[in-house]
Amino acid sequence: MGDAPHYDVIIIGTGAGGGTLAHRLAPSGKRVLLVERGGHLPRERDNWDSTAVFVKGKYRAPEFWLDKNGAEFPPEVNYYVGGNTKFYGAALFRLRPEDFGELRHHGGLSPAWPIRYEDLEPYYTQAEHLYRVHGRHGEDPGEGPVSAQYAHPPVEHEPRIQQLSDDLTRLGLHPFHLPIGVDLSQDDRGRATHASVCIRCDRVDGFPCLVRGKSDAEVVCVEPALEHPHVEMVTHTRVVRLETDARGRRVDTVVCRRDDGEEVRFTADVVVVSCGAVNSAALLLASANEHHPRGLANSSDVVGRFYMRHNNLALMAVSKEPNDTRFQKTLALHDWYLGADDWDFPLGGIQMLGKSDAEQIHGEAPRWAGAAVPDMPFEVLAHHAVDFWLCGEDLPQAHNRVTLDGDGRVHLALDEKNNVEGLKRLRHELQKVLGHLGMHEHHLLSRSIYLHKGMPIGATAHQAGTVRFGTDPADSALDVNCKAHDLDNLYVVDTSFFPSIGAVNPSLTAMANALRVGDHLLERLG
Repeated sequence: MGDAPHYDVIIIGTGAGGGTLAHRLAPSGKRVLLVERGGHLPRERDNWDSTAVFVKGKYRAPEFWLDKNGAEFPPEVNYYVGGNTKFYGAALFRLRPEDFGELRHHGGLSPAWPIRYEDLEPYYTQAEHLYRVHGRHGEDPGEGPVSAQYAHPPVEHEPRIQQLSDDLTRLGLHPFHLPIGVDLSQDDRGRATHASVCIRCDRVDGFPCLVRGKSDAEVVCVEPALEHPHVEMVTHTRVVRLETDARGRRVDTVVCRRDDGEEVRFTADVVVVSCGAVNSAALLLASANEHHPRGLANSSDVVGRFYMRHNNLALMAVSKEPNDTRFQKTLALHDWYLGADDWDFPLGGIQMLGKSDAEQIHGEAPRWAGAAVPDMPFEVLAHHAVDFWLCGEDLPQAHNRVTLDGDGRVHLALDEKNNVEGLKRLRHELQKVLGHLGMHEHHLLSRSIYLHKGMPIGATAHQAGTVRFGTDPADSALDVNCKAHDLDNLYVVDTSFFPSIGAVNPSLTAMANALRVGDHLLERLG
């Protein structure tokens, strides 16, 4: 153990939390080690192939978790440098100020955070600029106050989505440009310029970006961090446990296993766990010892509990009018985020999905509810599809939790009926207005249909909440700086710290918090 390489900070994981934290610490001169269980995602034509990505799941981790009944399922996780940001849709929303306070939902209470929106706001701005978010503050009347405008103008709507935006506005609604992280420069017609890295293709949502135009954590944060001489990274190296000192007050050693089976050990003044909400909790649980019999940071017994993943619904409107849009992910609508005229509880948010194609629809066909028009070719269906993503808040419940069995396998218990009424009403609100949005101008199809599908337990892209932060060690695992109450040098910096999840993608909040904790660590380390 005396020969284990020593660092100022070890960061386990390179995604939205870990990668962003490394970027903040890198210029300090502190010795930082990034530990990544995967490798670099290969750049190949399959990156943009729907069958490879969605039907065959080529890039998903080859592992299975178990549900509360012991049934296996494949989680939507990807182990690569950059984490799940390699595959995310780069929709980078802020939580609303109301999300930081207690909110009453139809299904129960969404708890307050120990920090306010105002505490995180400067870091939201920094994260938006760092991740090259394109948008326009001020379009969404419900957003919180901002200290600076986006550094990049919004991604312009293509004609069909512009028509949709205009029609929504005429109905008295407030559509706004979806904030999205892309390395894009546009000409006066909204097209990608010759020098633009992003080419405005139809592969943005769920695909890795072959041209590196999407603002993922590897491209934006990890690679620039590694340019600093004191920052290192090891890949294909899984952390299997964290060992503490003799008194159980500090993490003493990070124990890893390489893909070839070799065990390696590292030590650090500060250890940061950023593996994603499920795997961060699993690592803490797997590190139980005589001083921490229920797992590290778990004297409160909350580690692994209060798992959240949003109540999500993909809705594909199949209209009479063709939709020739390629880069469709440019519009969002939050008019029903906190309620509706006939409903006093939050419903959630709506945003466009990436444009579906025939292969994706074919791959999802068995999961579509009430499969309509079975005689319609998938190519025709895709040509007339307008794709929406509906997001409602999943409330934290103690029995929604991550546990490990005797073999170290991950079990995920989830109540899939948790607070779903708001999402149902959000879908009905959208379907009510779709008939008034210019989708019936041509007559190729006899009628419009709406295919929708919920997300099964394996939809873990928005996982959060398993190592929540708070001011009371009796009901939280971390303090307000995301340091474990029980250990002096252990931090958790990913979406695990969320006490509630709101109804927008959690990535930007994870990034902003990583910058916030980074400033705290820089002060701590001097």
